[in-house]
Amino acid sequence: MRASDSSPSSRDTGAQAPHGQGTGGILRQPPAVWATAGASVVAFMGIGLVDPILPSIAQGLDASPSQVSLLFTSYFLITAVAMLVTGFVSSRIGGRRTLLLGLALVVVFAALAGTSSSVAELVGFRAGWGLGNALFVSTSLAVIVGAAAGGSAAAILLYESALGLGMACGPLLGAVLGDMKWRYPFFGTAVLMAIGFAAITAFLKEQPRPARKTSLLDPVRALGHGGLASAAASAFFYNYAFFTVLAFTPFVLDMSPYRSGAVFFAWGLLLAVFSVLVAPRLQRRFGSLRVLGGSLVLLAADLVVLGYGDHSTAVAGTIASGAFIGLNNTVFTELALGVSDAPRPVASAGYNFVRWFAAAAAPYLAPKIEEWTDIHIPFVVAAAAAMTGAAIVWVRRRALTPEAPGPAPTAPEGTATAFAG
Repeated sequence: MRASDSSPSSRDTGAQAPHGQGTGGILRQPPAVWATAGASVVAFMGIGLVDPILPSIAQGLDASPSQVSLLFTSYFLITAVAMLVTGFVSSRIGGRRTLLLGLALVVVFAALAGTSSSVAELVGFRAGWGLGNALFVSTSLAVIVGAAAGGSAAAILLYESALGLGMACGPLLGAVLGDMKWRYPFFGTAVLMAIGFAAITAFLKEQPRPARKTSLLDPVRALGHGGLASAAASAFFYNYAFFTVLAFTPFVLDMSPYRSGAVFFAWGLLLAVFSVLVAPRLQRRFGSLRVLGGSLVLLAADLVVLGYGDHSTAVAGTIASGAFIGLNNTVFTELALGVSDAPRPVASAGYNFVRWFAAAAAPYLAPKIEEWTDIHIPFVVAAAAAMTGAAIVWVRRRALTPEAPGPAPTAPEGTATAFAG
């Protein structure tokens, strides 16, 4: 979520470089920034959009939970592979064209998803949606920073706010439209992204392209750095836990779209607050690695409670997990962007290439594990994954400390962000 770097000592002790901008600077932005930020909100909404309507989709298409969960698997599998492509594309055709290409793909495939007559069709269209979303989201931060007034720190905070708002509002929009018919959230997303396409076309001018073009193998080569590889490995296990909550919990809660949407709206609000406001304060006080390790352990404990508690406890555990997920997303992204000497777009692409495979696996494996065992075990497996992530952070803590001070916060062309690149 964040694209700021700090010195080795600050990353080790928790002192973080301040944003350097007040909230007033965030609000005084040119139309191009607001157009891109608004489209970013909708892009992030697409991640949790289907959460409240997963049971409705299963009923409408006569499908099992594991089949419907492939909506997440196809989406994130394509997103993972696309991490090797986004920098390659944006460094050649420019940020504006990459944004528009991504938006166009989302509009087309989201609309097609709403016309699906089978789970196989819906999963396939969701995969195309994932490609478009990866192209858009992986480039939008760089474009916002390049076009923003008030410095890159204010632009990054604006982007983080857009991300949190999108993650919170996605389930709510899915609930409101999905309560009428499960197809409507897909059509609604297509319309909103079409508005974003028109706004970016009208207000955003093309920005300078980077001096060096990114190759398809650059992100893979970057993983040769021990610190970046360690961050990616830990994030892989964390993402398995994260997306067990996001994709499997709606079936466990078994609530109406409105009630499920309200639960995940509260979850998204906590995610946004802890990512943007709480994480920096905890990092300054305790250090990034302590915050990350502690948050992963708490997430594991929350998952066990969620799996073995009654219905009310499961609701509370789902909402509470948003706080730990918000902390983890922020610290993981800062580590990925600052722990190695690789260019930020390249380092982030390699990191996301690894971790999104877990996001693809969890939505499919969690329902399968339930079928093989019982409803509690998927959460035990997710808790074990979170603890494995914490263990990697502890064992590899020296490698996860940056070797040299990072520059002031910037986001070069094609920077991949926390959720989709």
